[in-house]
Amino acid sequence: MVHEVVNNMIEIKDIKFSYEKKIVNSGFELDIPYWIVNDGDFVSLLGPNGCGKSTLLKLLCNLYASKTGTIEINHKNICNIDRKEIAKKISYVPQSSQSIFPFSVYEIVLMGRTPYLNMMGFENSSDKEIVNEALALMEIEHLKKKGINELSGGEAQRVFIARALAQKADVILLDEPNAHLDIEHQIKIFDILKKINFEDGITIISVSHDLNLVGIYSKKVTLMVNGKIVLHGDKSGILNESNIQEIFGIKSKIFSSANSEYVNVLINPVN
Repeated sequence: MVHEVVNNMIEIKDIKFSYEKKIVNSGFELDIPYWIVNDGDFVSLLGPNGCGKSTLLKLLCNLYASKTGTIEINHKNICNIDRKEIAKKISYVPQSSQSIFPFSVYEIVLMGRTPYLNMMGFENSSDKEIVNEALALMEIEHLKKKGINELSGGEAQRVFIARALAQKADVILLDEPNAHLDIEHQIKIFDILKKINFEDGITIISVSHDLNLVGIYSKKVTLMVNGKIVLHGDKSGILNESNIQEIFGIKSKIFSSANSEYVNVLINPVN
């Protein structure tokens, strides 16, 4: 059954964020006057390295706090929502996930249920069922007893995506979810993301450098340059040869399906 999309949203107004110079010596500043993501969107964030894509995700899940402007989730200022409630609304898969403790794969995925645990902190049968479903979706049931630090980078990436799925949040933020994955699992991960986006109405916001995965799976594209959003809209209008040349400095050839559902990008290495 296809989820009926409602008009709730993520809305950013007048956000400015900068790192202290002792942390980042480039004087980077994120400056976003306005940006909106509707429920049920599948948005890909594109742009050169260092343009602010990862920083934007961290602001959206309140890991970073802006001194100006507002970020609203379902029309509520994120600053007025406690962390447990934020975790029920937004799950986040960072670019590189690690664990300093030797938790098992099952324990890592079970952590996604933390916002829902009772006062005693114990999971129930429903939590376990959700965890097992997430393990099955990611095809990592056979790894559930293994320590997270025993896995390859690609296997660990699938574990942390499974944890995000187990969180059952309204929005999933992913920072390069296909990092460390072979081609087969890149496709499988994005197939799963598209499925839960289409059937469950889960909003997906994903940082990516793969223009073809974006062209196949995303509904909308946001282009960022130097801490600013320069373009946002349907992928068929954003992924064109002119924009790719201007933003990435490379020539390309675009092939679109008749109904613009898929956009394929052929990179021309000769400039």
